[in-house]
Amino acid sequence: MIRIAKYTIGQVVRHRLYPFRGVIFDIDPVFDNTDEWYNSIPEEARPIKDQPFYHLFAENEESEYVAYVSEQNLLVDNSGEPIGHTQVEEIFTRGDDGNYISKQPVHH
Repeated sequence: MIRIAKYTIGQVVRHRLYPFRGVIFDIDPVFDNTDEWYNSIPEEARPIKDQPFYHLFAENEESEYVAYVSEQNLLVDNSGEPIGHTQVEEIFTRGDDGNYISKQPVHH
């Protein structure tokens, strides 16, 4: 059974365990990454595969990167702080509520 994703593209979220936050730019209905990636997660923190996984433009105090996070490890970020990741402005504009809206593709 495929579960409906709890979060949406453009939503700002933070990780439940680690000090980073980001904006969702893609969603996989179930785990869709390599076994090598999955097995690199410490066993006690390894999420189940049968849940939505989110691609984030993520940032922490030191850097920005792309993160792949299970739904069970995400929380809504209500800080209202913008995401400083350089790729965010290429894809999104910031909405009044602090979340992001996907820019429409330009048709020539």
